[in-house]
Amino acid sequence: MKNKIVLVLVDGMRPDGVEKCGHPYAKTLQSLSSWSMTAQTVMPSVTLPCHMSLFHSVNPDRHGVTTNTYVPQVRPIEGLFDRLDKFEKKCAFFNTWEELRDLSRPDHLHTYVCLNQHKQSDTDTKITRLAIDYIQKEDPDFTFIYLGETDEVGGHSVGWMSDTYLGCINNAFECIQKLHESLPENYTLIVTADHGGHDRSHGTDLPEDMTIPLFLSGPSFEKNKALENVSIKDVAPTIAKLLGVSPAKEWEGKALL
Repeated sequence: MKNKIVLVLVDGMRPDGVEKCGHPYAKTLQSLSSWSMTAQTVMPSVTLPCHMSLFHSVNPDRHGVTTNTYVPQVRPIEGLFDRLDKFEKKCAFFNTWEELRDLSRPDHLHTYVCLNQHKQSDTDTKITRLAIDYIQKEDPDFTFIYLGETDEVGGHSVGWMSDTYLGCINNAFECIQKLHESLPENYTLIVTADHGGHDRSHGTDLPEDMTIPLFLSGPSFEKNKALENVSIKDVAPTIAKLLGVSPAKEWEGKALL
């Protein structure tokens, strides 16, 4: 059976938030995964620049996006969606924040769904249900699911590590559990974040902003194995390798297998 991959990104999720959120599946996923609680994102630790670095495997000074406003690349670097499409992989993109749309060109996706309701409660649950239904019907090679409530409803509105913030992570893991349990055996689930946060903000080089969790659960990964020296830039090369696709020559990250 061919490898299939689902990547879930929980916006603004800190590793200590995972540990304190209270959802039992957080520990279960760790036991089923190769994982890191000390992975590093890029500066500035802001949502769109971090996503661009995840999908293009370079620092922001190379892809050129340094705020939450997209700007076209002066020296374009091939992104993960574009690379997978070149190798005829079926890709899908589910999100709740429209600013992420430029992570891929529309003609490189089989399906694009955006609720653009990240400031509303239950948006993570809604987008997860849509993604599960799609995966079960269409069996894509790669699906990206963005969960935004932890950042907006939790972090920015009330504060990182507040009860509301931890409740948002708890709900995110409820979504992750339902998703993971719905996937066939040949699927790999990757769960990570774009950045952390402190007080009601992020974007600095503080450890609270720069440190993110990463879980990789699937046939190619050893269970309950701690990984070291992990970067957000390693995600795209790892996905490409799992799908039998060579990395773009400009990518700086490494495959974690």
